[in-house]
Amino acid sequence: MPSPFPGMDPYLETPALWSDFHASFITYWSDALSDCLPSNYEARIDEKVHLVEVSPPRSKRLERDVAVSQRRPSKTPSPAPAGVATLEPVTLSLVIEEETHERHIEILHRPDHTLVAVLELLSPANKEEPGRTLYLAKRNALVLHPVHLIELDLLLKGQRLPLMEELPPGDYYALVSRGDQRPACDVYAWTLRQPLPAIPIPLLPPDPDVWFDLGAVFTTTYERGRYARSVDYAAPPTVALDAARLAWVRERARGEKGKGDIQDGRG
Repeated sequence: MPSPFPGMDPYLETPALWSDFHASFITYWSDALSDCLPSNYEARIDEKVHLVEVSPPRSKRLERDVAVSQRRPSKTPSPAPAGVATLEPVTLSLVIEEETHERHIEILHRPDHTLVAVLELLSPANKEEPGRTLYLAKRNALVLHPVHLIELDLLLKGQRLPLMEELPPGDYYALVSRGDQRPACDVYAWTLRQPLPAIPIPLLPPDPDVWFDLGAVFTTTYERGRYARSVDYAAPPTVALDAARLAWVRERARGEKGKGDIQDGRG
């Protein structure tokens, strides 16, 4: 079943689904690139792991070691032996580090495997602290080299990527920064109501750009992920929207729920 939205589905922005969507989108994006790149290029998925400090509220997401929890239940300390000098402890919070996995696509030139372009699909961790600082540091290091950088932001929440000028109006963005034209950056902007566009993927001269249909990758990701079965379109989206956009989203979502009721025999 296709998504009820013409472009990006805002219901996929929920934490329960985004990680799976991100990994699947990157995989199908890489596969589709491999089909359309010239024979002297290849697309490969790379992954980097970072440790970031998390605040106490976020640390609740970390899973406890069940075995340790069973052996050492939470309780107050046992009384000290008589006659032994003791101190009253001050209870403080540990600094807890959480792993973040960043998958991206690299386009390499054959036969020497020269890095030509890096393609990123932003995640919430890239747009919120403390992960945002790590991502921007990696981004700043990359743009010092003559490598093309394509950044795709399919998230409504979080801080936008920094540019010298204000971004054009839009809900979603694709930034194409060519290694030989910096600091210029081509920005493609579109709204919730619009389909995902085709964007150019620059290669090495004299090879022309490869124009790539993001909408086709989204459709493959959505349908193969069977997200229509997992998304509760009867509930409001988890992202904050103004009244007009929320009304439009709920109208589209109600249409999807109605189709599901008919297929389940409830219509």
